[in-house]
Amino acid sequence: MAVIAPLLALVYGAPALWRWVSQPYYLLSALLSASFLLIRKVPPMCSALPSQREDGNPCDFDWREVEILMFLSAIVMMKNRRSITVEQHIGNIFMFSKVANTILFFRLDIRMGLLYVTLCLVFLMTCKPPLYMGPEHIKYFSDKTIEEEIQSDRRVSWIVEYFANWSSECQSFAPIYAELSLKYNCAGLKFGKVDIGRYPDVSTRYNVSTSPLSKQLPTLILFQGGKEVLRRPQVDKKGRAVSWSFTQENVIREFNLNELYQKAKKIYKNQDETEAEENTPIESKKDQ
Repeated sequence: MAVIAPLLALVYGAPALWRWVSQPYYLLSALLSASFLLIRKVPPMCSALPSQREDGNPCDFDWREVEILMFLSAIVMMKNRRSITVEQHIGNIFMFSKVANTILFFRLDIRMGLLYVTLCLVFLMTCKPPLYMGPEHIKYFSDKTIEEEIQSDRRVSWIVEYFANWSSECQSFAPIYAELSLKYNCAGLKFGKVDIGRYPDVSTRYNVSTSPLSKQLPTLILFQGGKEVLRRPQVDKKGRAVSWSFTQENVIREFNLNELYQKAKKIYKNQDETEAEENTPIESKKDQ
């Protein structure tokens, strides 16, 4: 069973794994993350590398490299404890592997370190993470349409996500938010998104900072009656976001989506019944 279970898990996850591998972003990230391992362990590339091992073997890690790699593993394990999605787990592995590789390459040769940093910078500027393209029931706003839509019908409750495409946290949350919109969207409860990286005026208007240091991306705001009644994450006096996990369970609990959904359906149902009753006598008189 110890062997069969991992094999079954691998077979079950093969389609998703193939989708990641087929994306240039993930493929190139994996190559950059494993570059030091490949250069140090694969002959003949490793033959010309310096080594501090007592046996002088250039195709094996020395004690300092082992320490750095062990520290990398510990950091990744700690960070992944708070990760929500598989994409976040993989993103943490890629990010800290690149940091460790930078240190290891500079330790070997400053020229190799500079070359590796240059490759990483070129990768960041030319290759962006793939955006979520799955099913969703979300209205996308611009800087001119967001207020008009929220204020147009005060019976409608809106949950709006303020995001930026360059934010890895926003990209990880995208499939979760899409799934919530498919499950809870109705006539009286709607889901929206606005790219404040593209529309900076909106970030100022709704007090959502785009600075990576503030950690306010993504931000979810609940509007009822055209006014903000709840936002997550909350922001402290210094303008930094209070730590909050964007899991599906947290969003459902904090925004009380189950109750909100039931109330939204009842409001529109009662409104439709009232309108039908008011229109019935008028139609009857016309028939007479």
